[in-house]
This record gives sequence, C-alpha cells and structure tokens, in this order.
Amino acid sequence: MSLSLDATYALMKEKLQGLVPEFELEHKAELAYEINKLKEERNAIILGHNYMEPALFHAVADITGDSLELCRKAAATDKDIIVFCGVEFMAETAKILNPTRKVLIPSKKAGCSLAQSITAADVRQLREQFPGVPVVTYINSYADVKAETDICCTSGNAVKIVNQLESDQVIFIPDEFLAKNVAKQTGKTIIFPETDLNKAMQSGGDLKKVFIGWHGRCEVHELFTVEDIAQVREQYPDVVVLAHPECPPDVVDAADYSGSTSAMIKYVQEVKASRYLLLTECAMADNIIAANRDKEVLRLCSHRCPHMAQITLEDTLASLQNLQYEIHLEEDLRLRAKRSIDRMLEMS
Repeated sequence: MSLSLDATYALMKEKLQGLVPEFELEHKAELAYEINKLKEERNAIILGHNYMEPALFHAVADITGDSLELCRKAAATDKDIIVFCGVEFMAETAKILNPTRKVLIPSKKAGCSLAQSITAADVRQLREQFPGVPVVTYINSYADVKAETDICCTSGNAVKIVNQLESDQVIFIPDEFLAKNVAKQTGKTIIFPETDLNKAMQSGGDLKKVFIGWHGRCEVHELFTVEDIAQVREQYPDVVVLAHPECPPDVVDAADYSGSTSAMIKYVQEVKASRYLLLTECAMADNIIAANRDKEVLRLCSHRCPHMAQITLEDTLASLQNLQYEIHLEEDLRLRAKRSIDRMLEMS
C-alpha cells in the first residue's frame, strides 16, 4: 500500500535533504504520492535508471539499476504495465523481453546520441565489408540494430563476452570509446569501417586480432577530460576517480577505476575512500549521495544528459494517467533482437 502524502513528504525530506531544494520538495512529494497511488490502481511497476533525477529515483521507482539490470528484473514481474523511466532504447529492450506487457516511456523525446549514431543498414553494410566477422553490439542501441547483431553486451560484461568469442576479428559497435577500452583489455587493435581489413593486415604490424569499431559516442561521457581529473586531484589529492567505460581511453587510464553504473555504485558502497569523483551522468552522483550519506561524492554537474532529463515526475504521472507513449515492436524484429540479448544472457 502506498504511503500517505504526509509520509511521502517526510520520507523524501529525510532522503533528499540538500539535494532537492526545500521549495521544490513539497511539489515533488505531491507528484510522487499521486504516482505511487496510481501505479497500484493500474497494476504497474516503475523502473528507474541510475541517471534519473533523485526525487523520481528514490520516491517512485520500484526497481532501480542500469538498463540491462532493470530489464532482467522487469522480465520477472507480474505487473500489467511497465513504466520505464529511462531513454527509448531501454524501454525497447524491456518490450523485447516482456512482449505481453504494456511498456510505457514517460517522454517520447527521450532519445540517445549514441543509439542514434548507427542504423540497421549500417550494420548490414559492415557485415558486407567484413564478411564472417561476428557483430557485438552495445546494449545502448535501438531494437533494429540489435536485430542485425550476433550478440549484445553491456559496459560491464563486454570484456567477458569478447573473450568467449572464437574469433580474432570482432565488429564492436556503436560506442567508439567503449570499443577502444575493451580492445585494449582484450589485446586487440582497433580499426574503423573506412579501413579495409585485408589491406590493414598486409601493411605491417600485428593486426590479426582486430576490433572493427564505429564512430558513435555518448554526448555526456565524451565531455570528460584528463584535465578534469587533474584539476580535481589538485584540489582533493586523496580523491578516488571512477570513470564509465564510455569515457575516452585517456580518461579511463587516468582514473583509479572504470566500470558500469552498477559497478560504480557497488564500488562506492564497498570500497572505503576519503571521497569519490564519478565521471558519468551527473544525476547518478546525487542518487548515490542520497543513499550513502556517510560518503563524500564529488561530481561534475555540467555534464547532465539532456535526454535523461526529459523524464520527470510530471511526465511519469501523465504516462500512467493517459497510458501514453507505449513502445510497439513488430514481432519479427522483436524476436531477432531478442536472440542477440538471449545469447548475451547465456554467456554472462
């Protein structure tokens, strides 16, 4: 049973003090109360990605985590409606794994620069250019791209997936920086589609173990620089720097730890440090602070994803009220996309 309005406000005030301005808290509590009441009436579940703003993340989300974590947990739900508070490709993945349920996304404008960087036609062209080379696709991609893929991966399991493939050559798409970081960890050289693989191998050097990458980037993670780290270290010499694998390779190399959003959260919870700097979407740091008041977490709050920011409490309430922005996928496409996800889950 959902909490009363007064109890909702009290809980949010305790959890979000210092993160949400006092003048906003009462309004957000009213929205959270209405959302929690309505989701019971609709038999709905709300999934909140780690990048959601703190009030939504801590007050209305039933399950929180990274995109794959949320989809896997949603697949086990008995609710009729899934409201995915994240960007569109995440909601698509939930629909791929939950075909019989109504999957809603609160804002139809919640896109992704990385997912938009590649199309299904691009993948087919890569297959023609590099015949017989397996295609590994980052989960942060649209369903039609997943449908052209041999296997999906996450930022957390990419190295494990690549190491299990019986192929020295791998097409790894669409994130350029994740590909470079994983290539380094798996002992591969990276080239890009404009390079002919055979000519590259004949031109000298050991190019037998090759990643064919793609020039896609997350518009948030590509902003982080080594200079950012140096400036923070100058002010806080004892800071532990955590970088997402979508950051540029020199940033990952300069950090103390690199991992997925879930791995970064676990690191802060389990590893004792004077303070932490998270090089990822800014809202996640606020969510970690709310859950770990004994930890000092720094963040670079100029780096906020404009697409994640489209998901608000107001939109979430409207989504439940009007059952709007439902995710629809053609069954053939859904099944082909699901195969690449299923294979990843089997290998994980």
